[in-house]
Amino acid sequence: MQEKQAITGIDCHAHIMAVDFPLAPEIHSHPIRDITADEYLSVLDAHGISHGVLTAPSFYGPNNTLLLEALKRHPNTLRGTVIVDVNLAKADLEHQLLAMREHGVEGVRLNWIKRQSIPDIDSPQYKTLLGVAKDLGLHVELFLEDYLQERVVPQILASGVTLVLDHFGNPDPRLGVNSTSFQNTLRGLSEGQVWVKLSAPYRFGSLDGVSIEPYLDALVAANPKQLVWASDWPWLSYEGLFTYQDCIDWIESAVDDPAIWEDILINNPKTLFHF
Repeated sequence: MQEKQAITGIDCHAHIMAVDFPLAPEIHSHPIRDITADEYLSVLDAHGISHGVLTAPSFYGPNNTLLLEALKRHPNTLRGTVIVDVNLAKADLEHQLLAMREHGVEGVRLNWIKRQSIPDIDSPQYKTLLGVAKDLGLHVELFLEDYLQERVVPQILASGVTLVLDHFGNPDPRLGVNSTSFQNTLRGLSEGQVWVKLSAPYRFGSLDGVSIEPYLDALVAANPKQLVWASDWPWLSYEGLFTYQDCIDWIESAVDDPAIWEDILINNPKTLFHF
């Protein structure tokens, strides 16, 4: 059994991949090279980060083989979120997710970004998924366009499952902090219903002159105890534009209180991902 490592920081969103792994239909990105868990852990180590969370990339669909193999090899330093086949019978879904949870899976990902149409969250299949996730103590992670979240988030919250929003809640930079979706995110945070990953600000335009500070200030004011930091490494579709240290500095430099930064980097993700 591996000895547990002291936690110096937790990166709550990164991907591993292999170029020859089968791809799912209707994908909006694809792997450009093989990226292993060992490479990821070496990047973490080089930046003083001890633990990480592997997030299932959308282009593999519900095939989580690579991710699960990594979790089994590094049970004390890695956790994961997976994509599942919602068409499985309830008993099969429960069996699959229970087995995954035993290997460090902590959440189920709904990556619904850039789709021609989004799935029906009110369907029997998704109601079953939400119920199973809640019963097994798994959270649901959502990545969806700002203007579509109102069609999905209320139903997820009503199920009682913990909701985690990717990438600042994916706000629309044209609308700013006053967008309906972002205001709903703040409300959910303040009421303790929602967690938010402070990751990938470049995905909503910050590299084009949109400052993340108004968003970050509003999120911290709403509830700093349910915010976590993530790098989004290796930055699919944005490779080579910045460094891993940039991902740390963007958030740390904008958080004035060192105690809040310690919560975001260590204490909060320990709670969410059960390290």
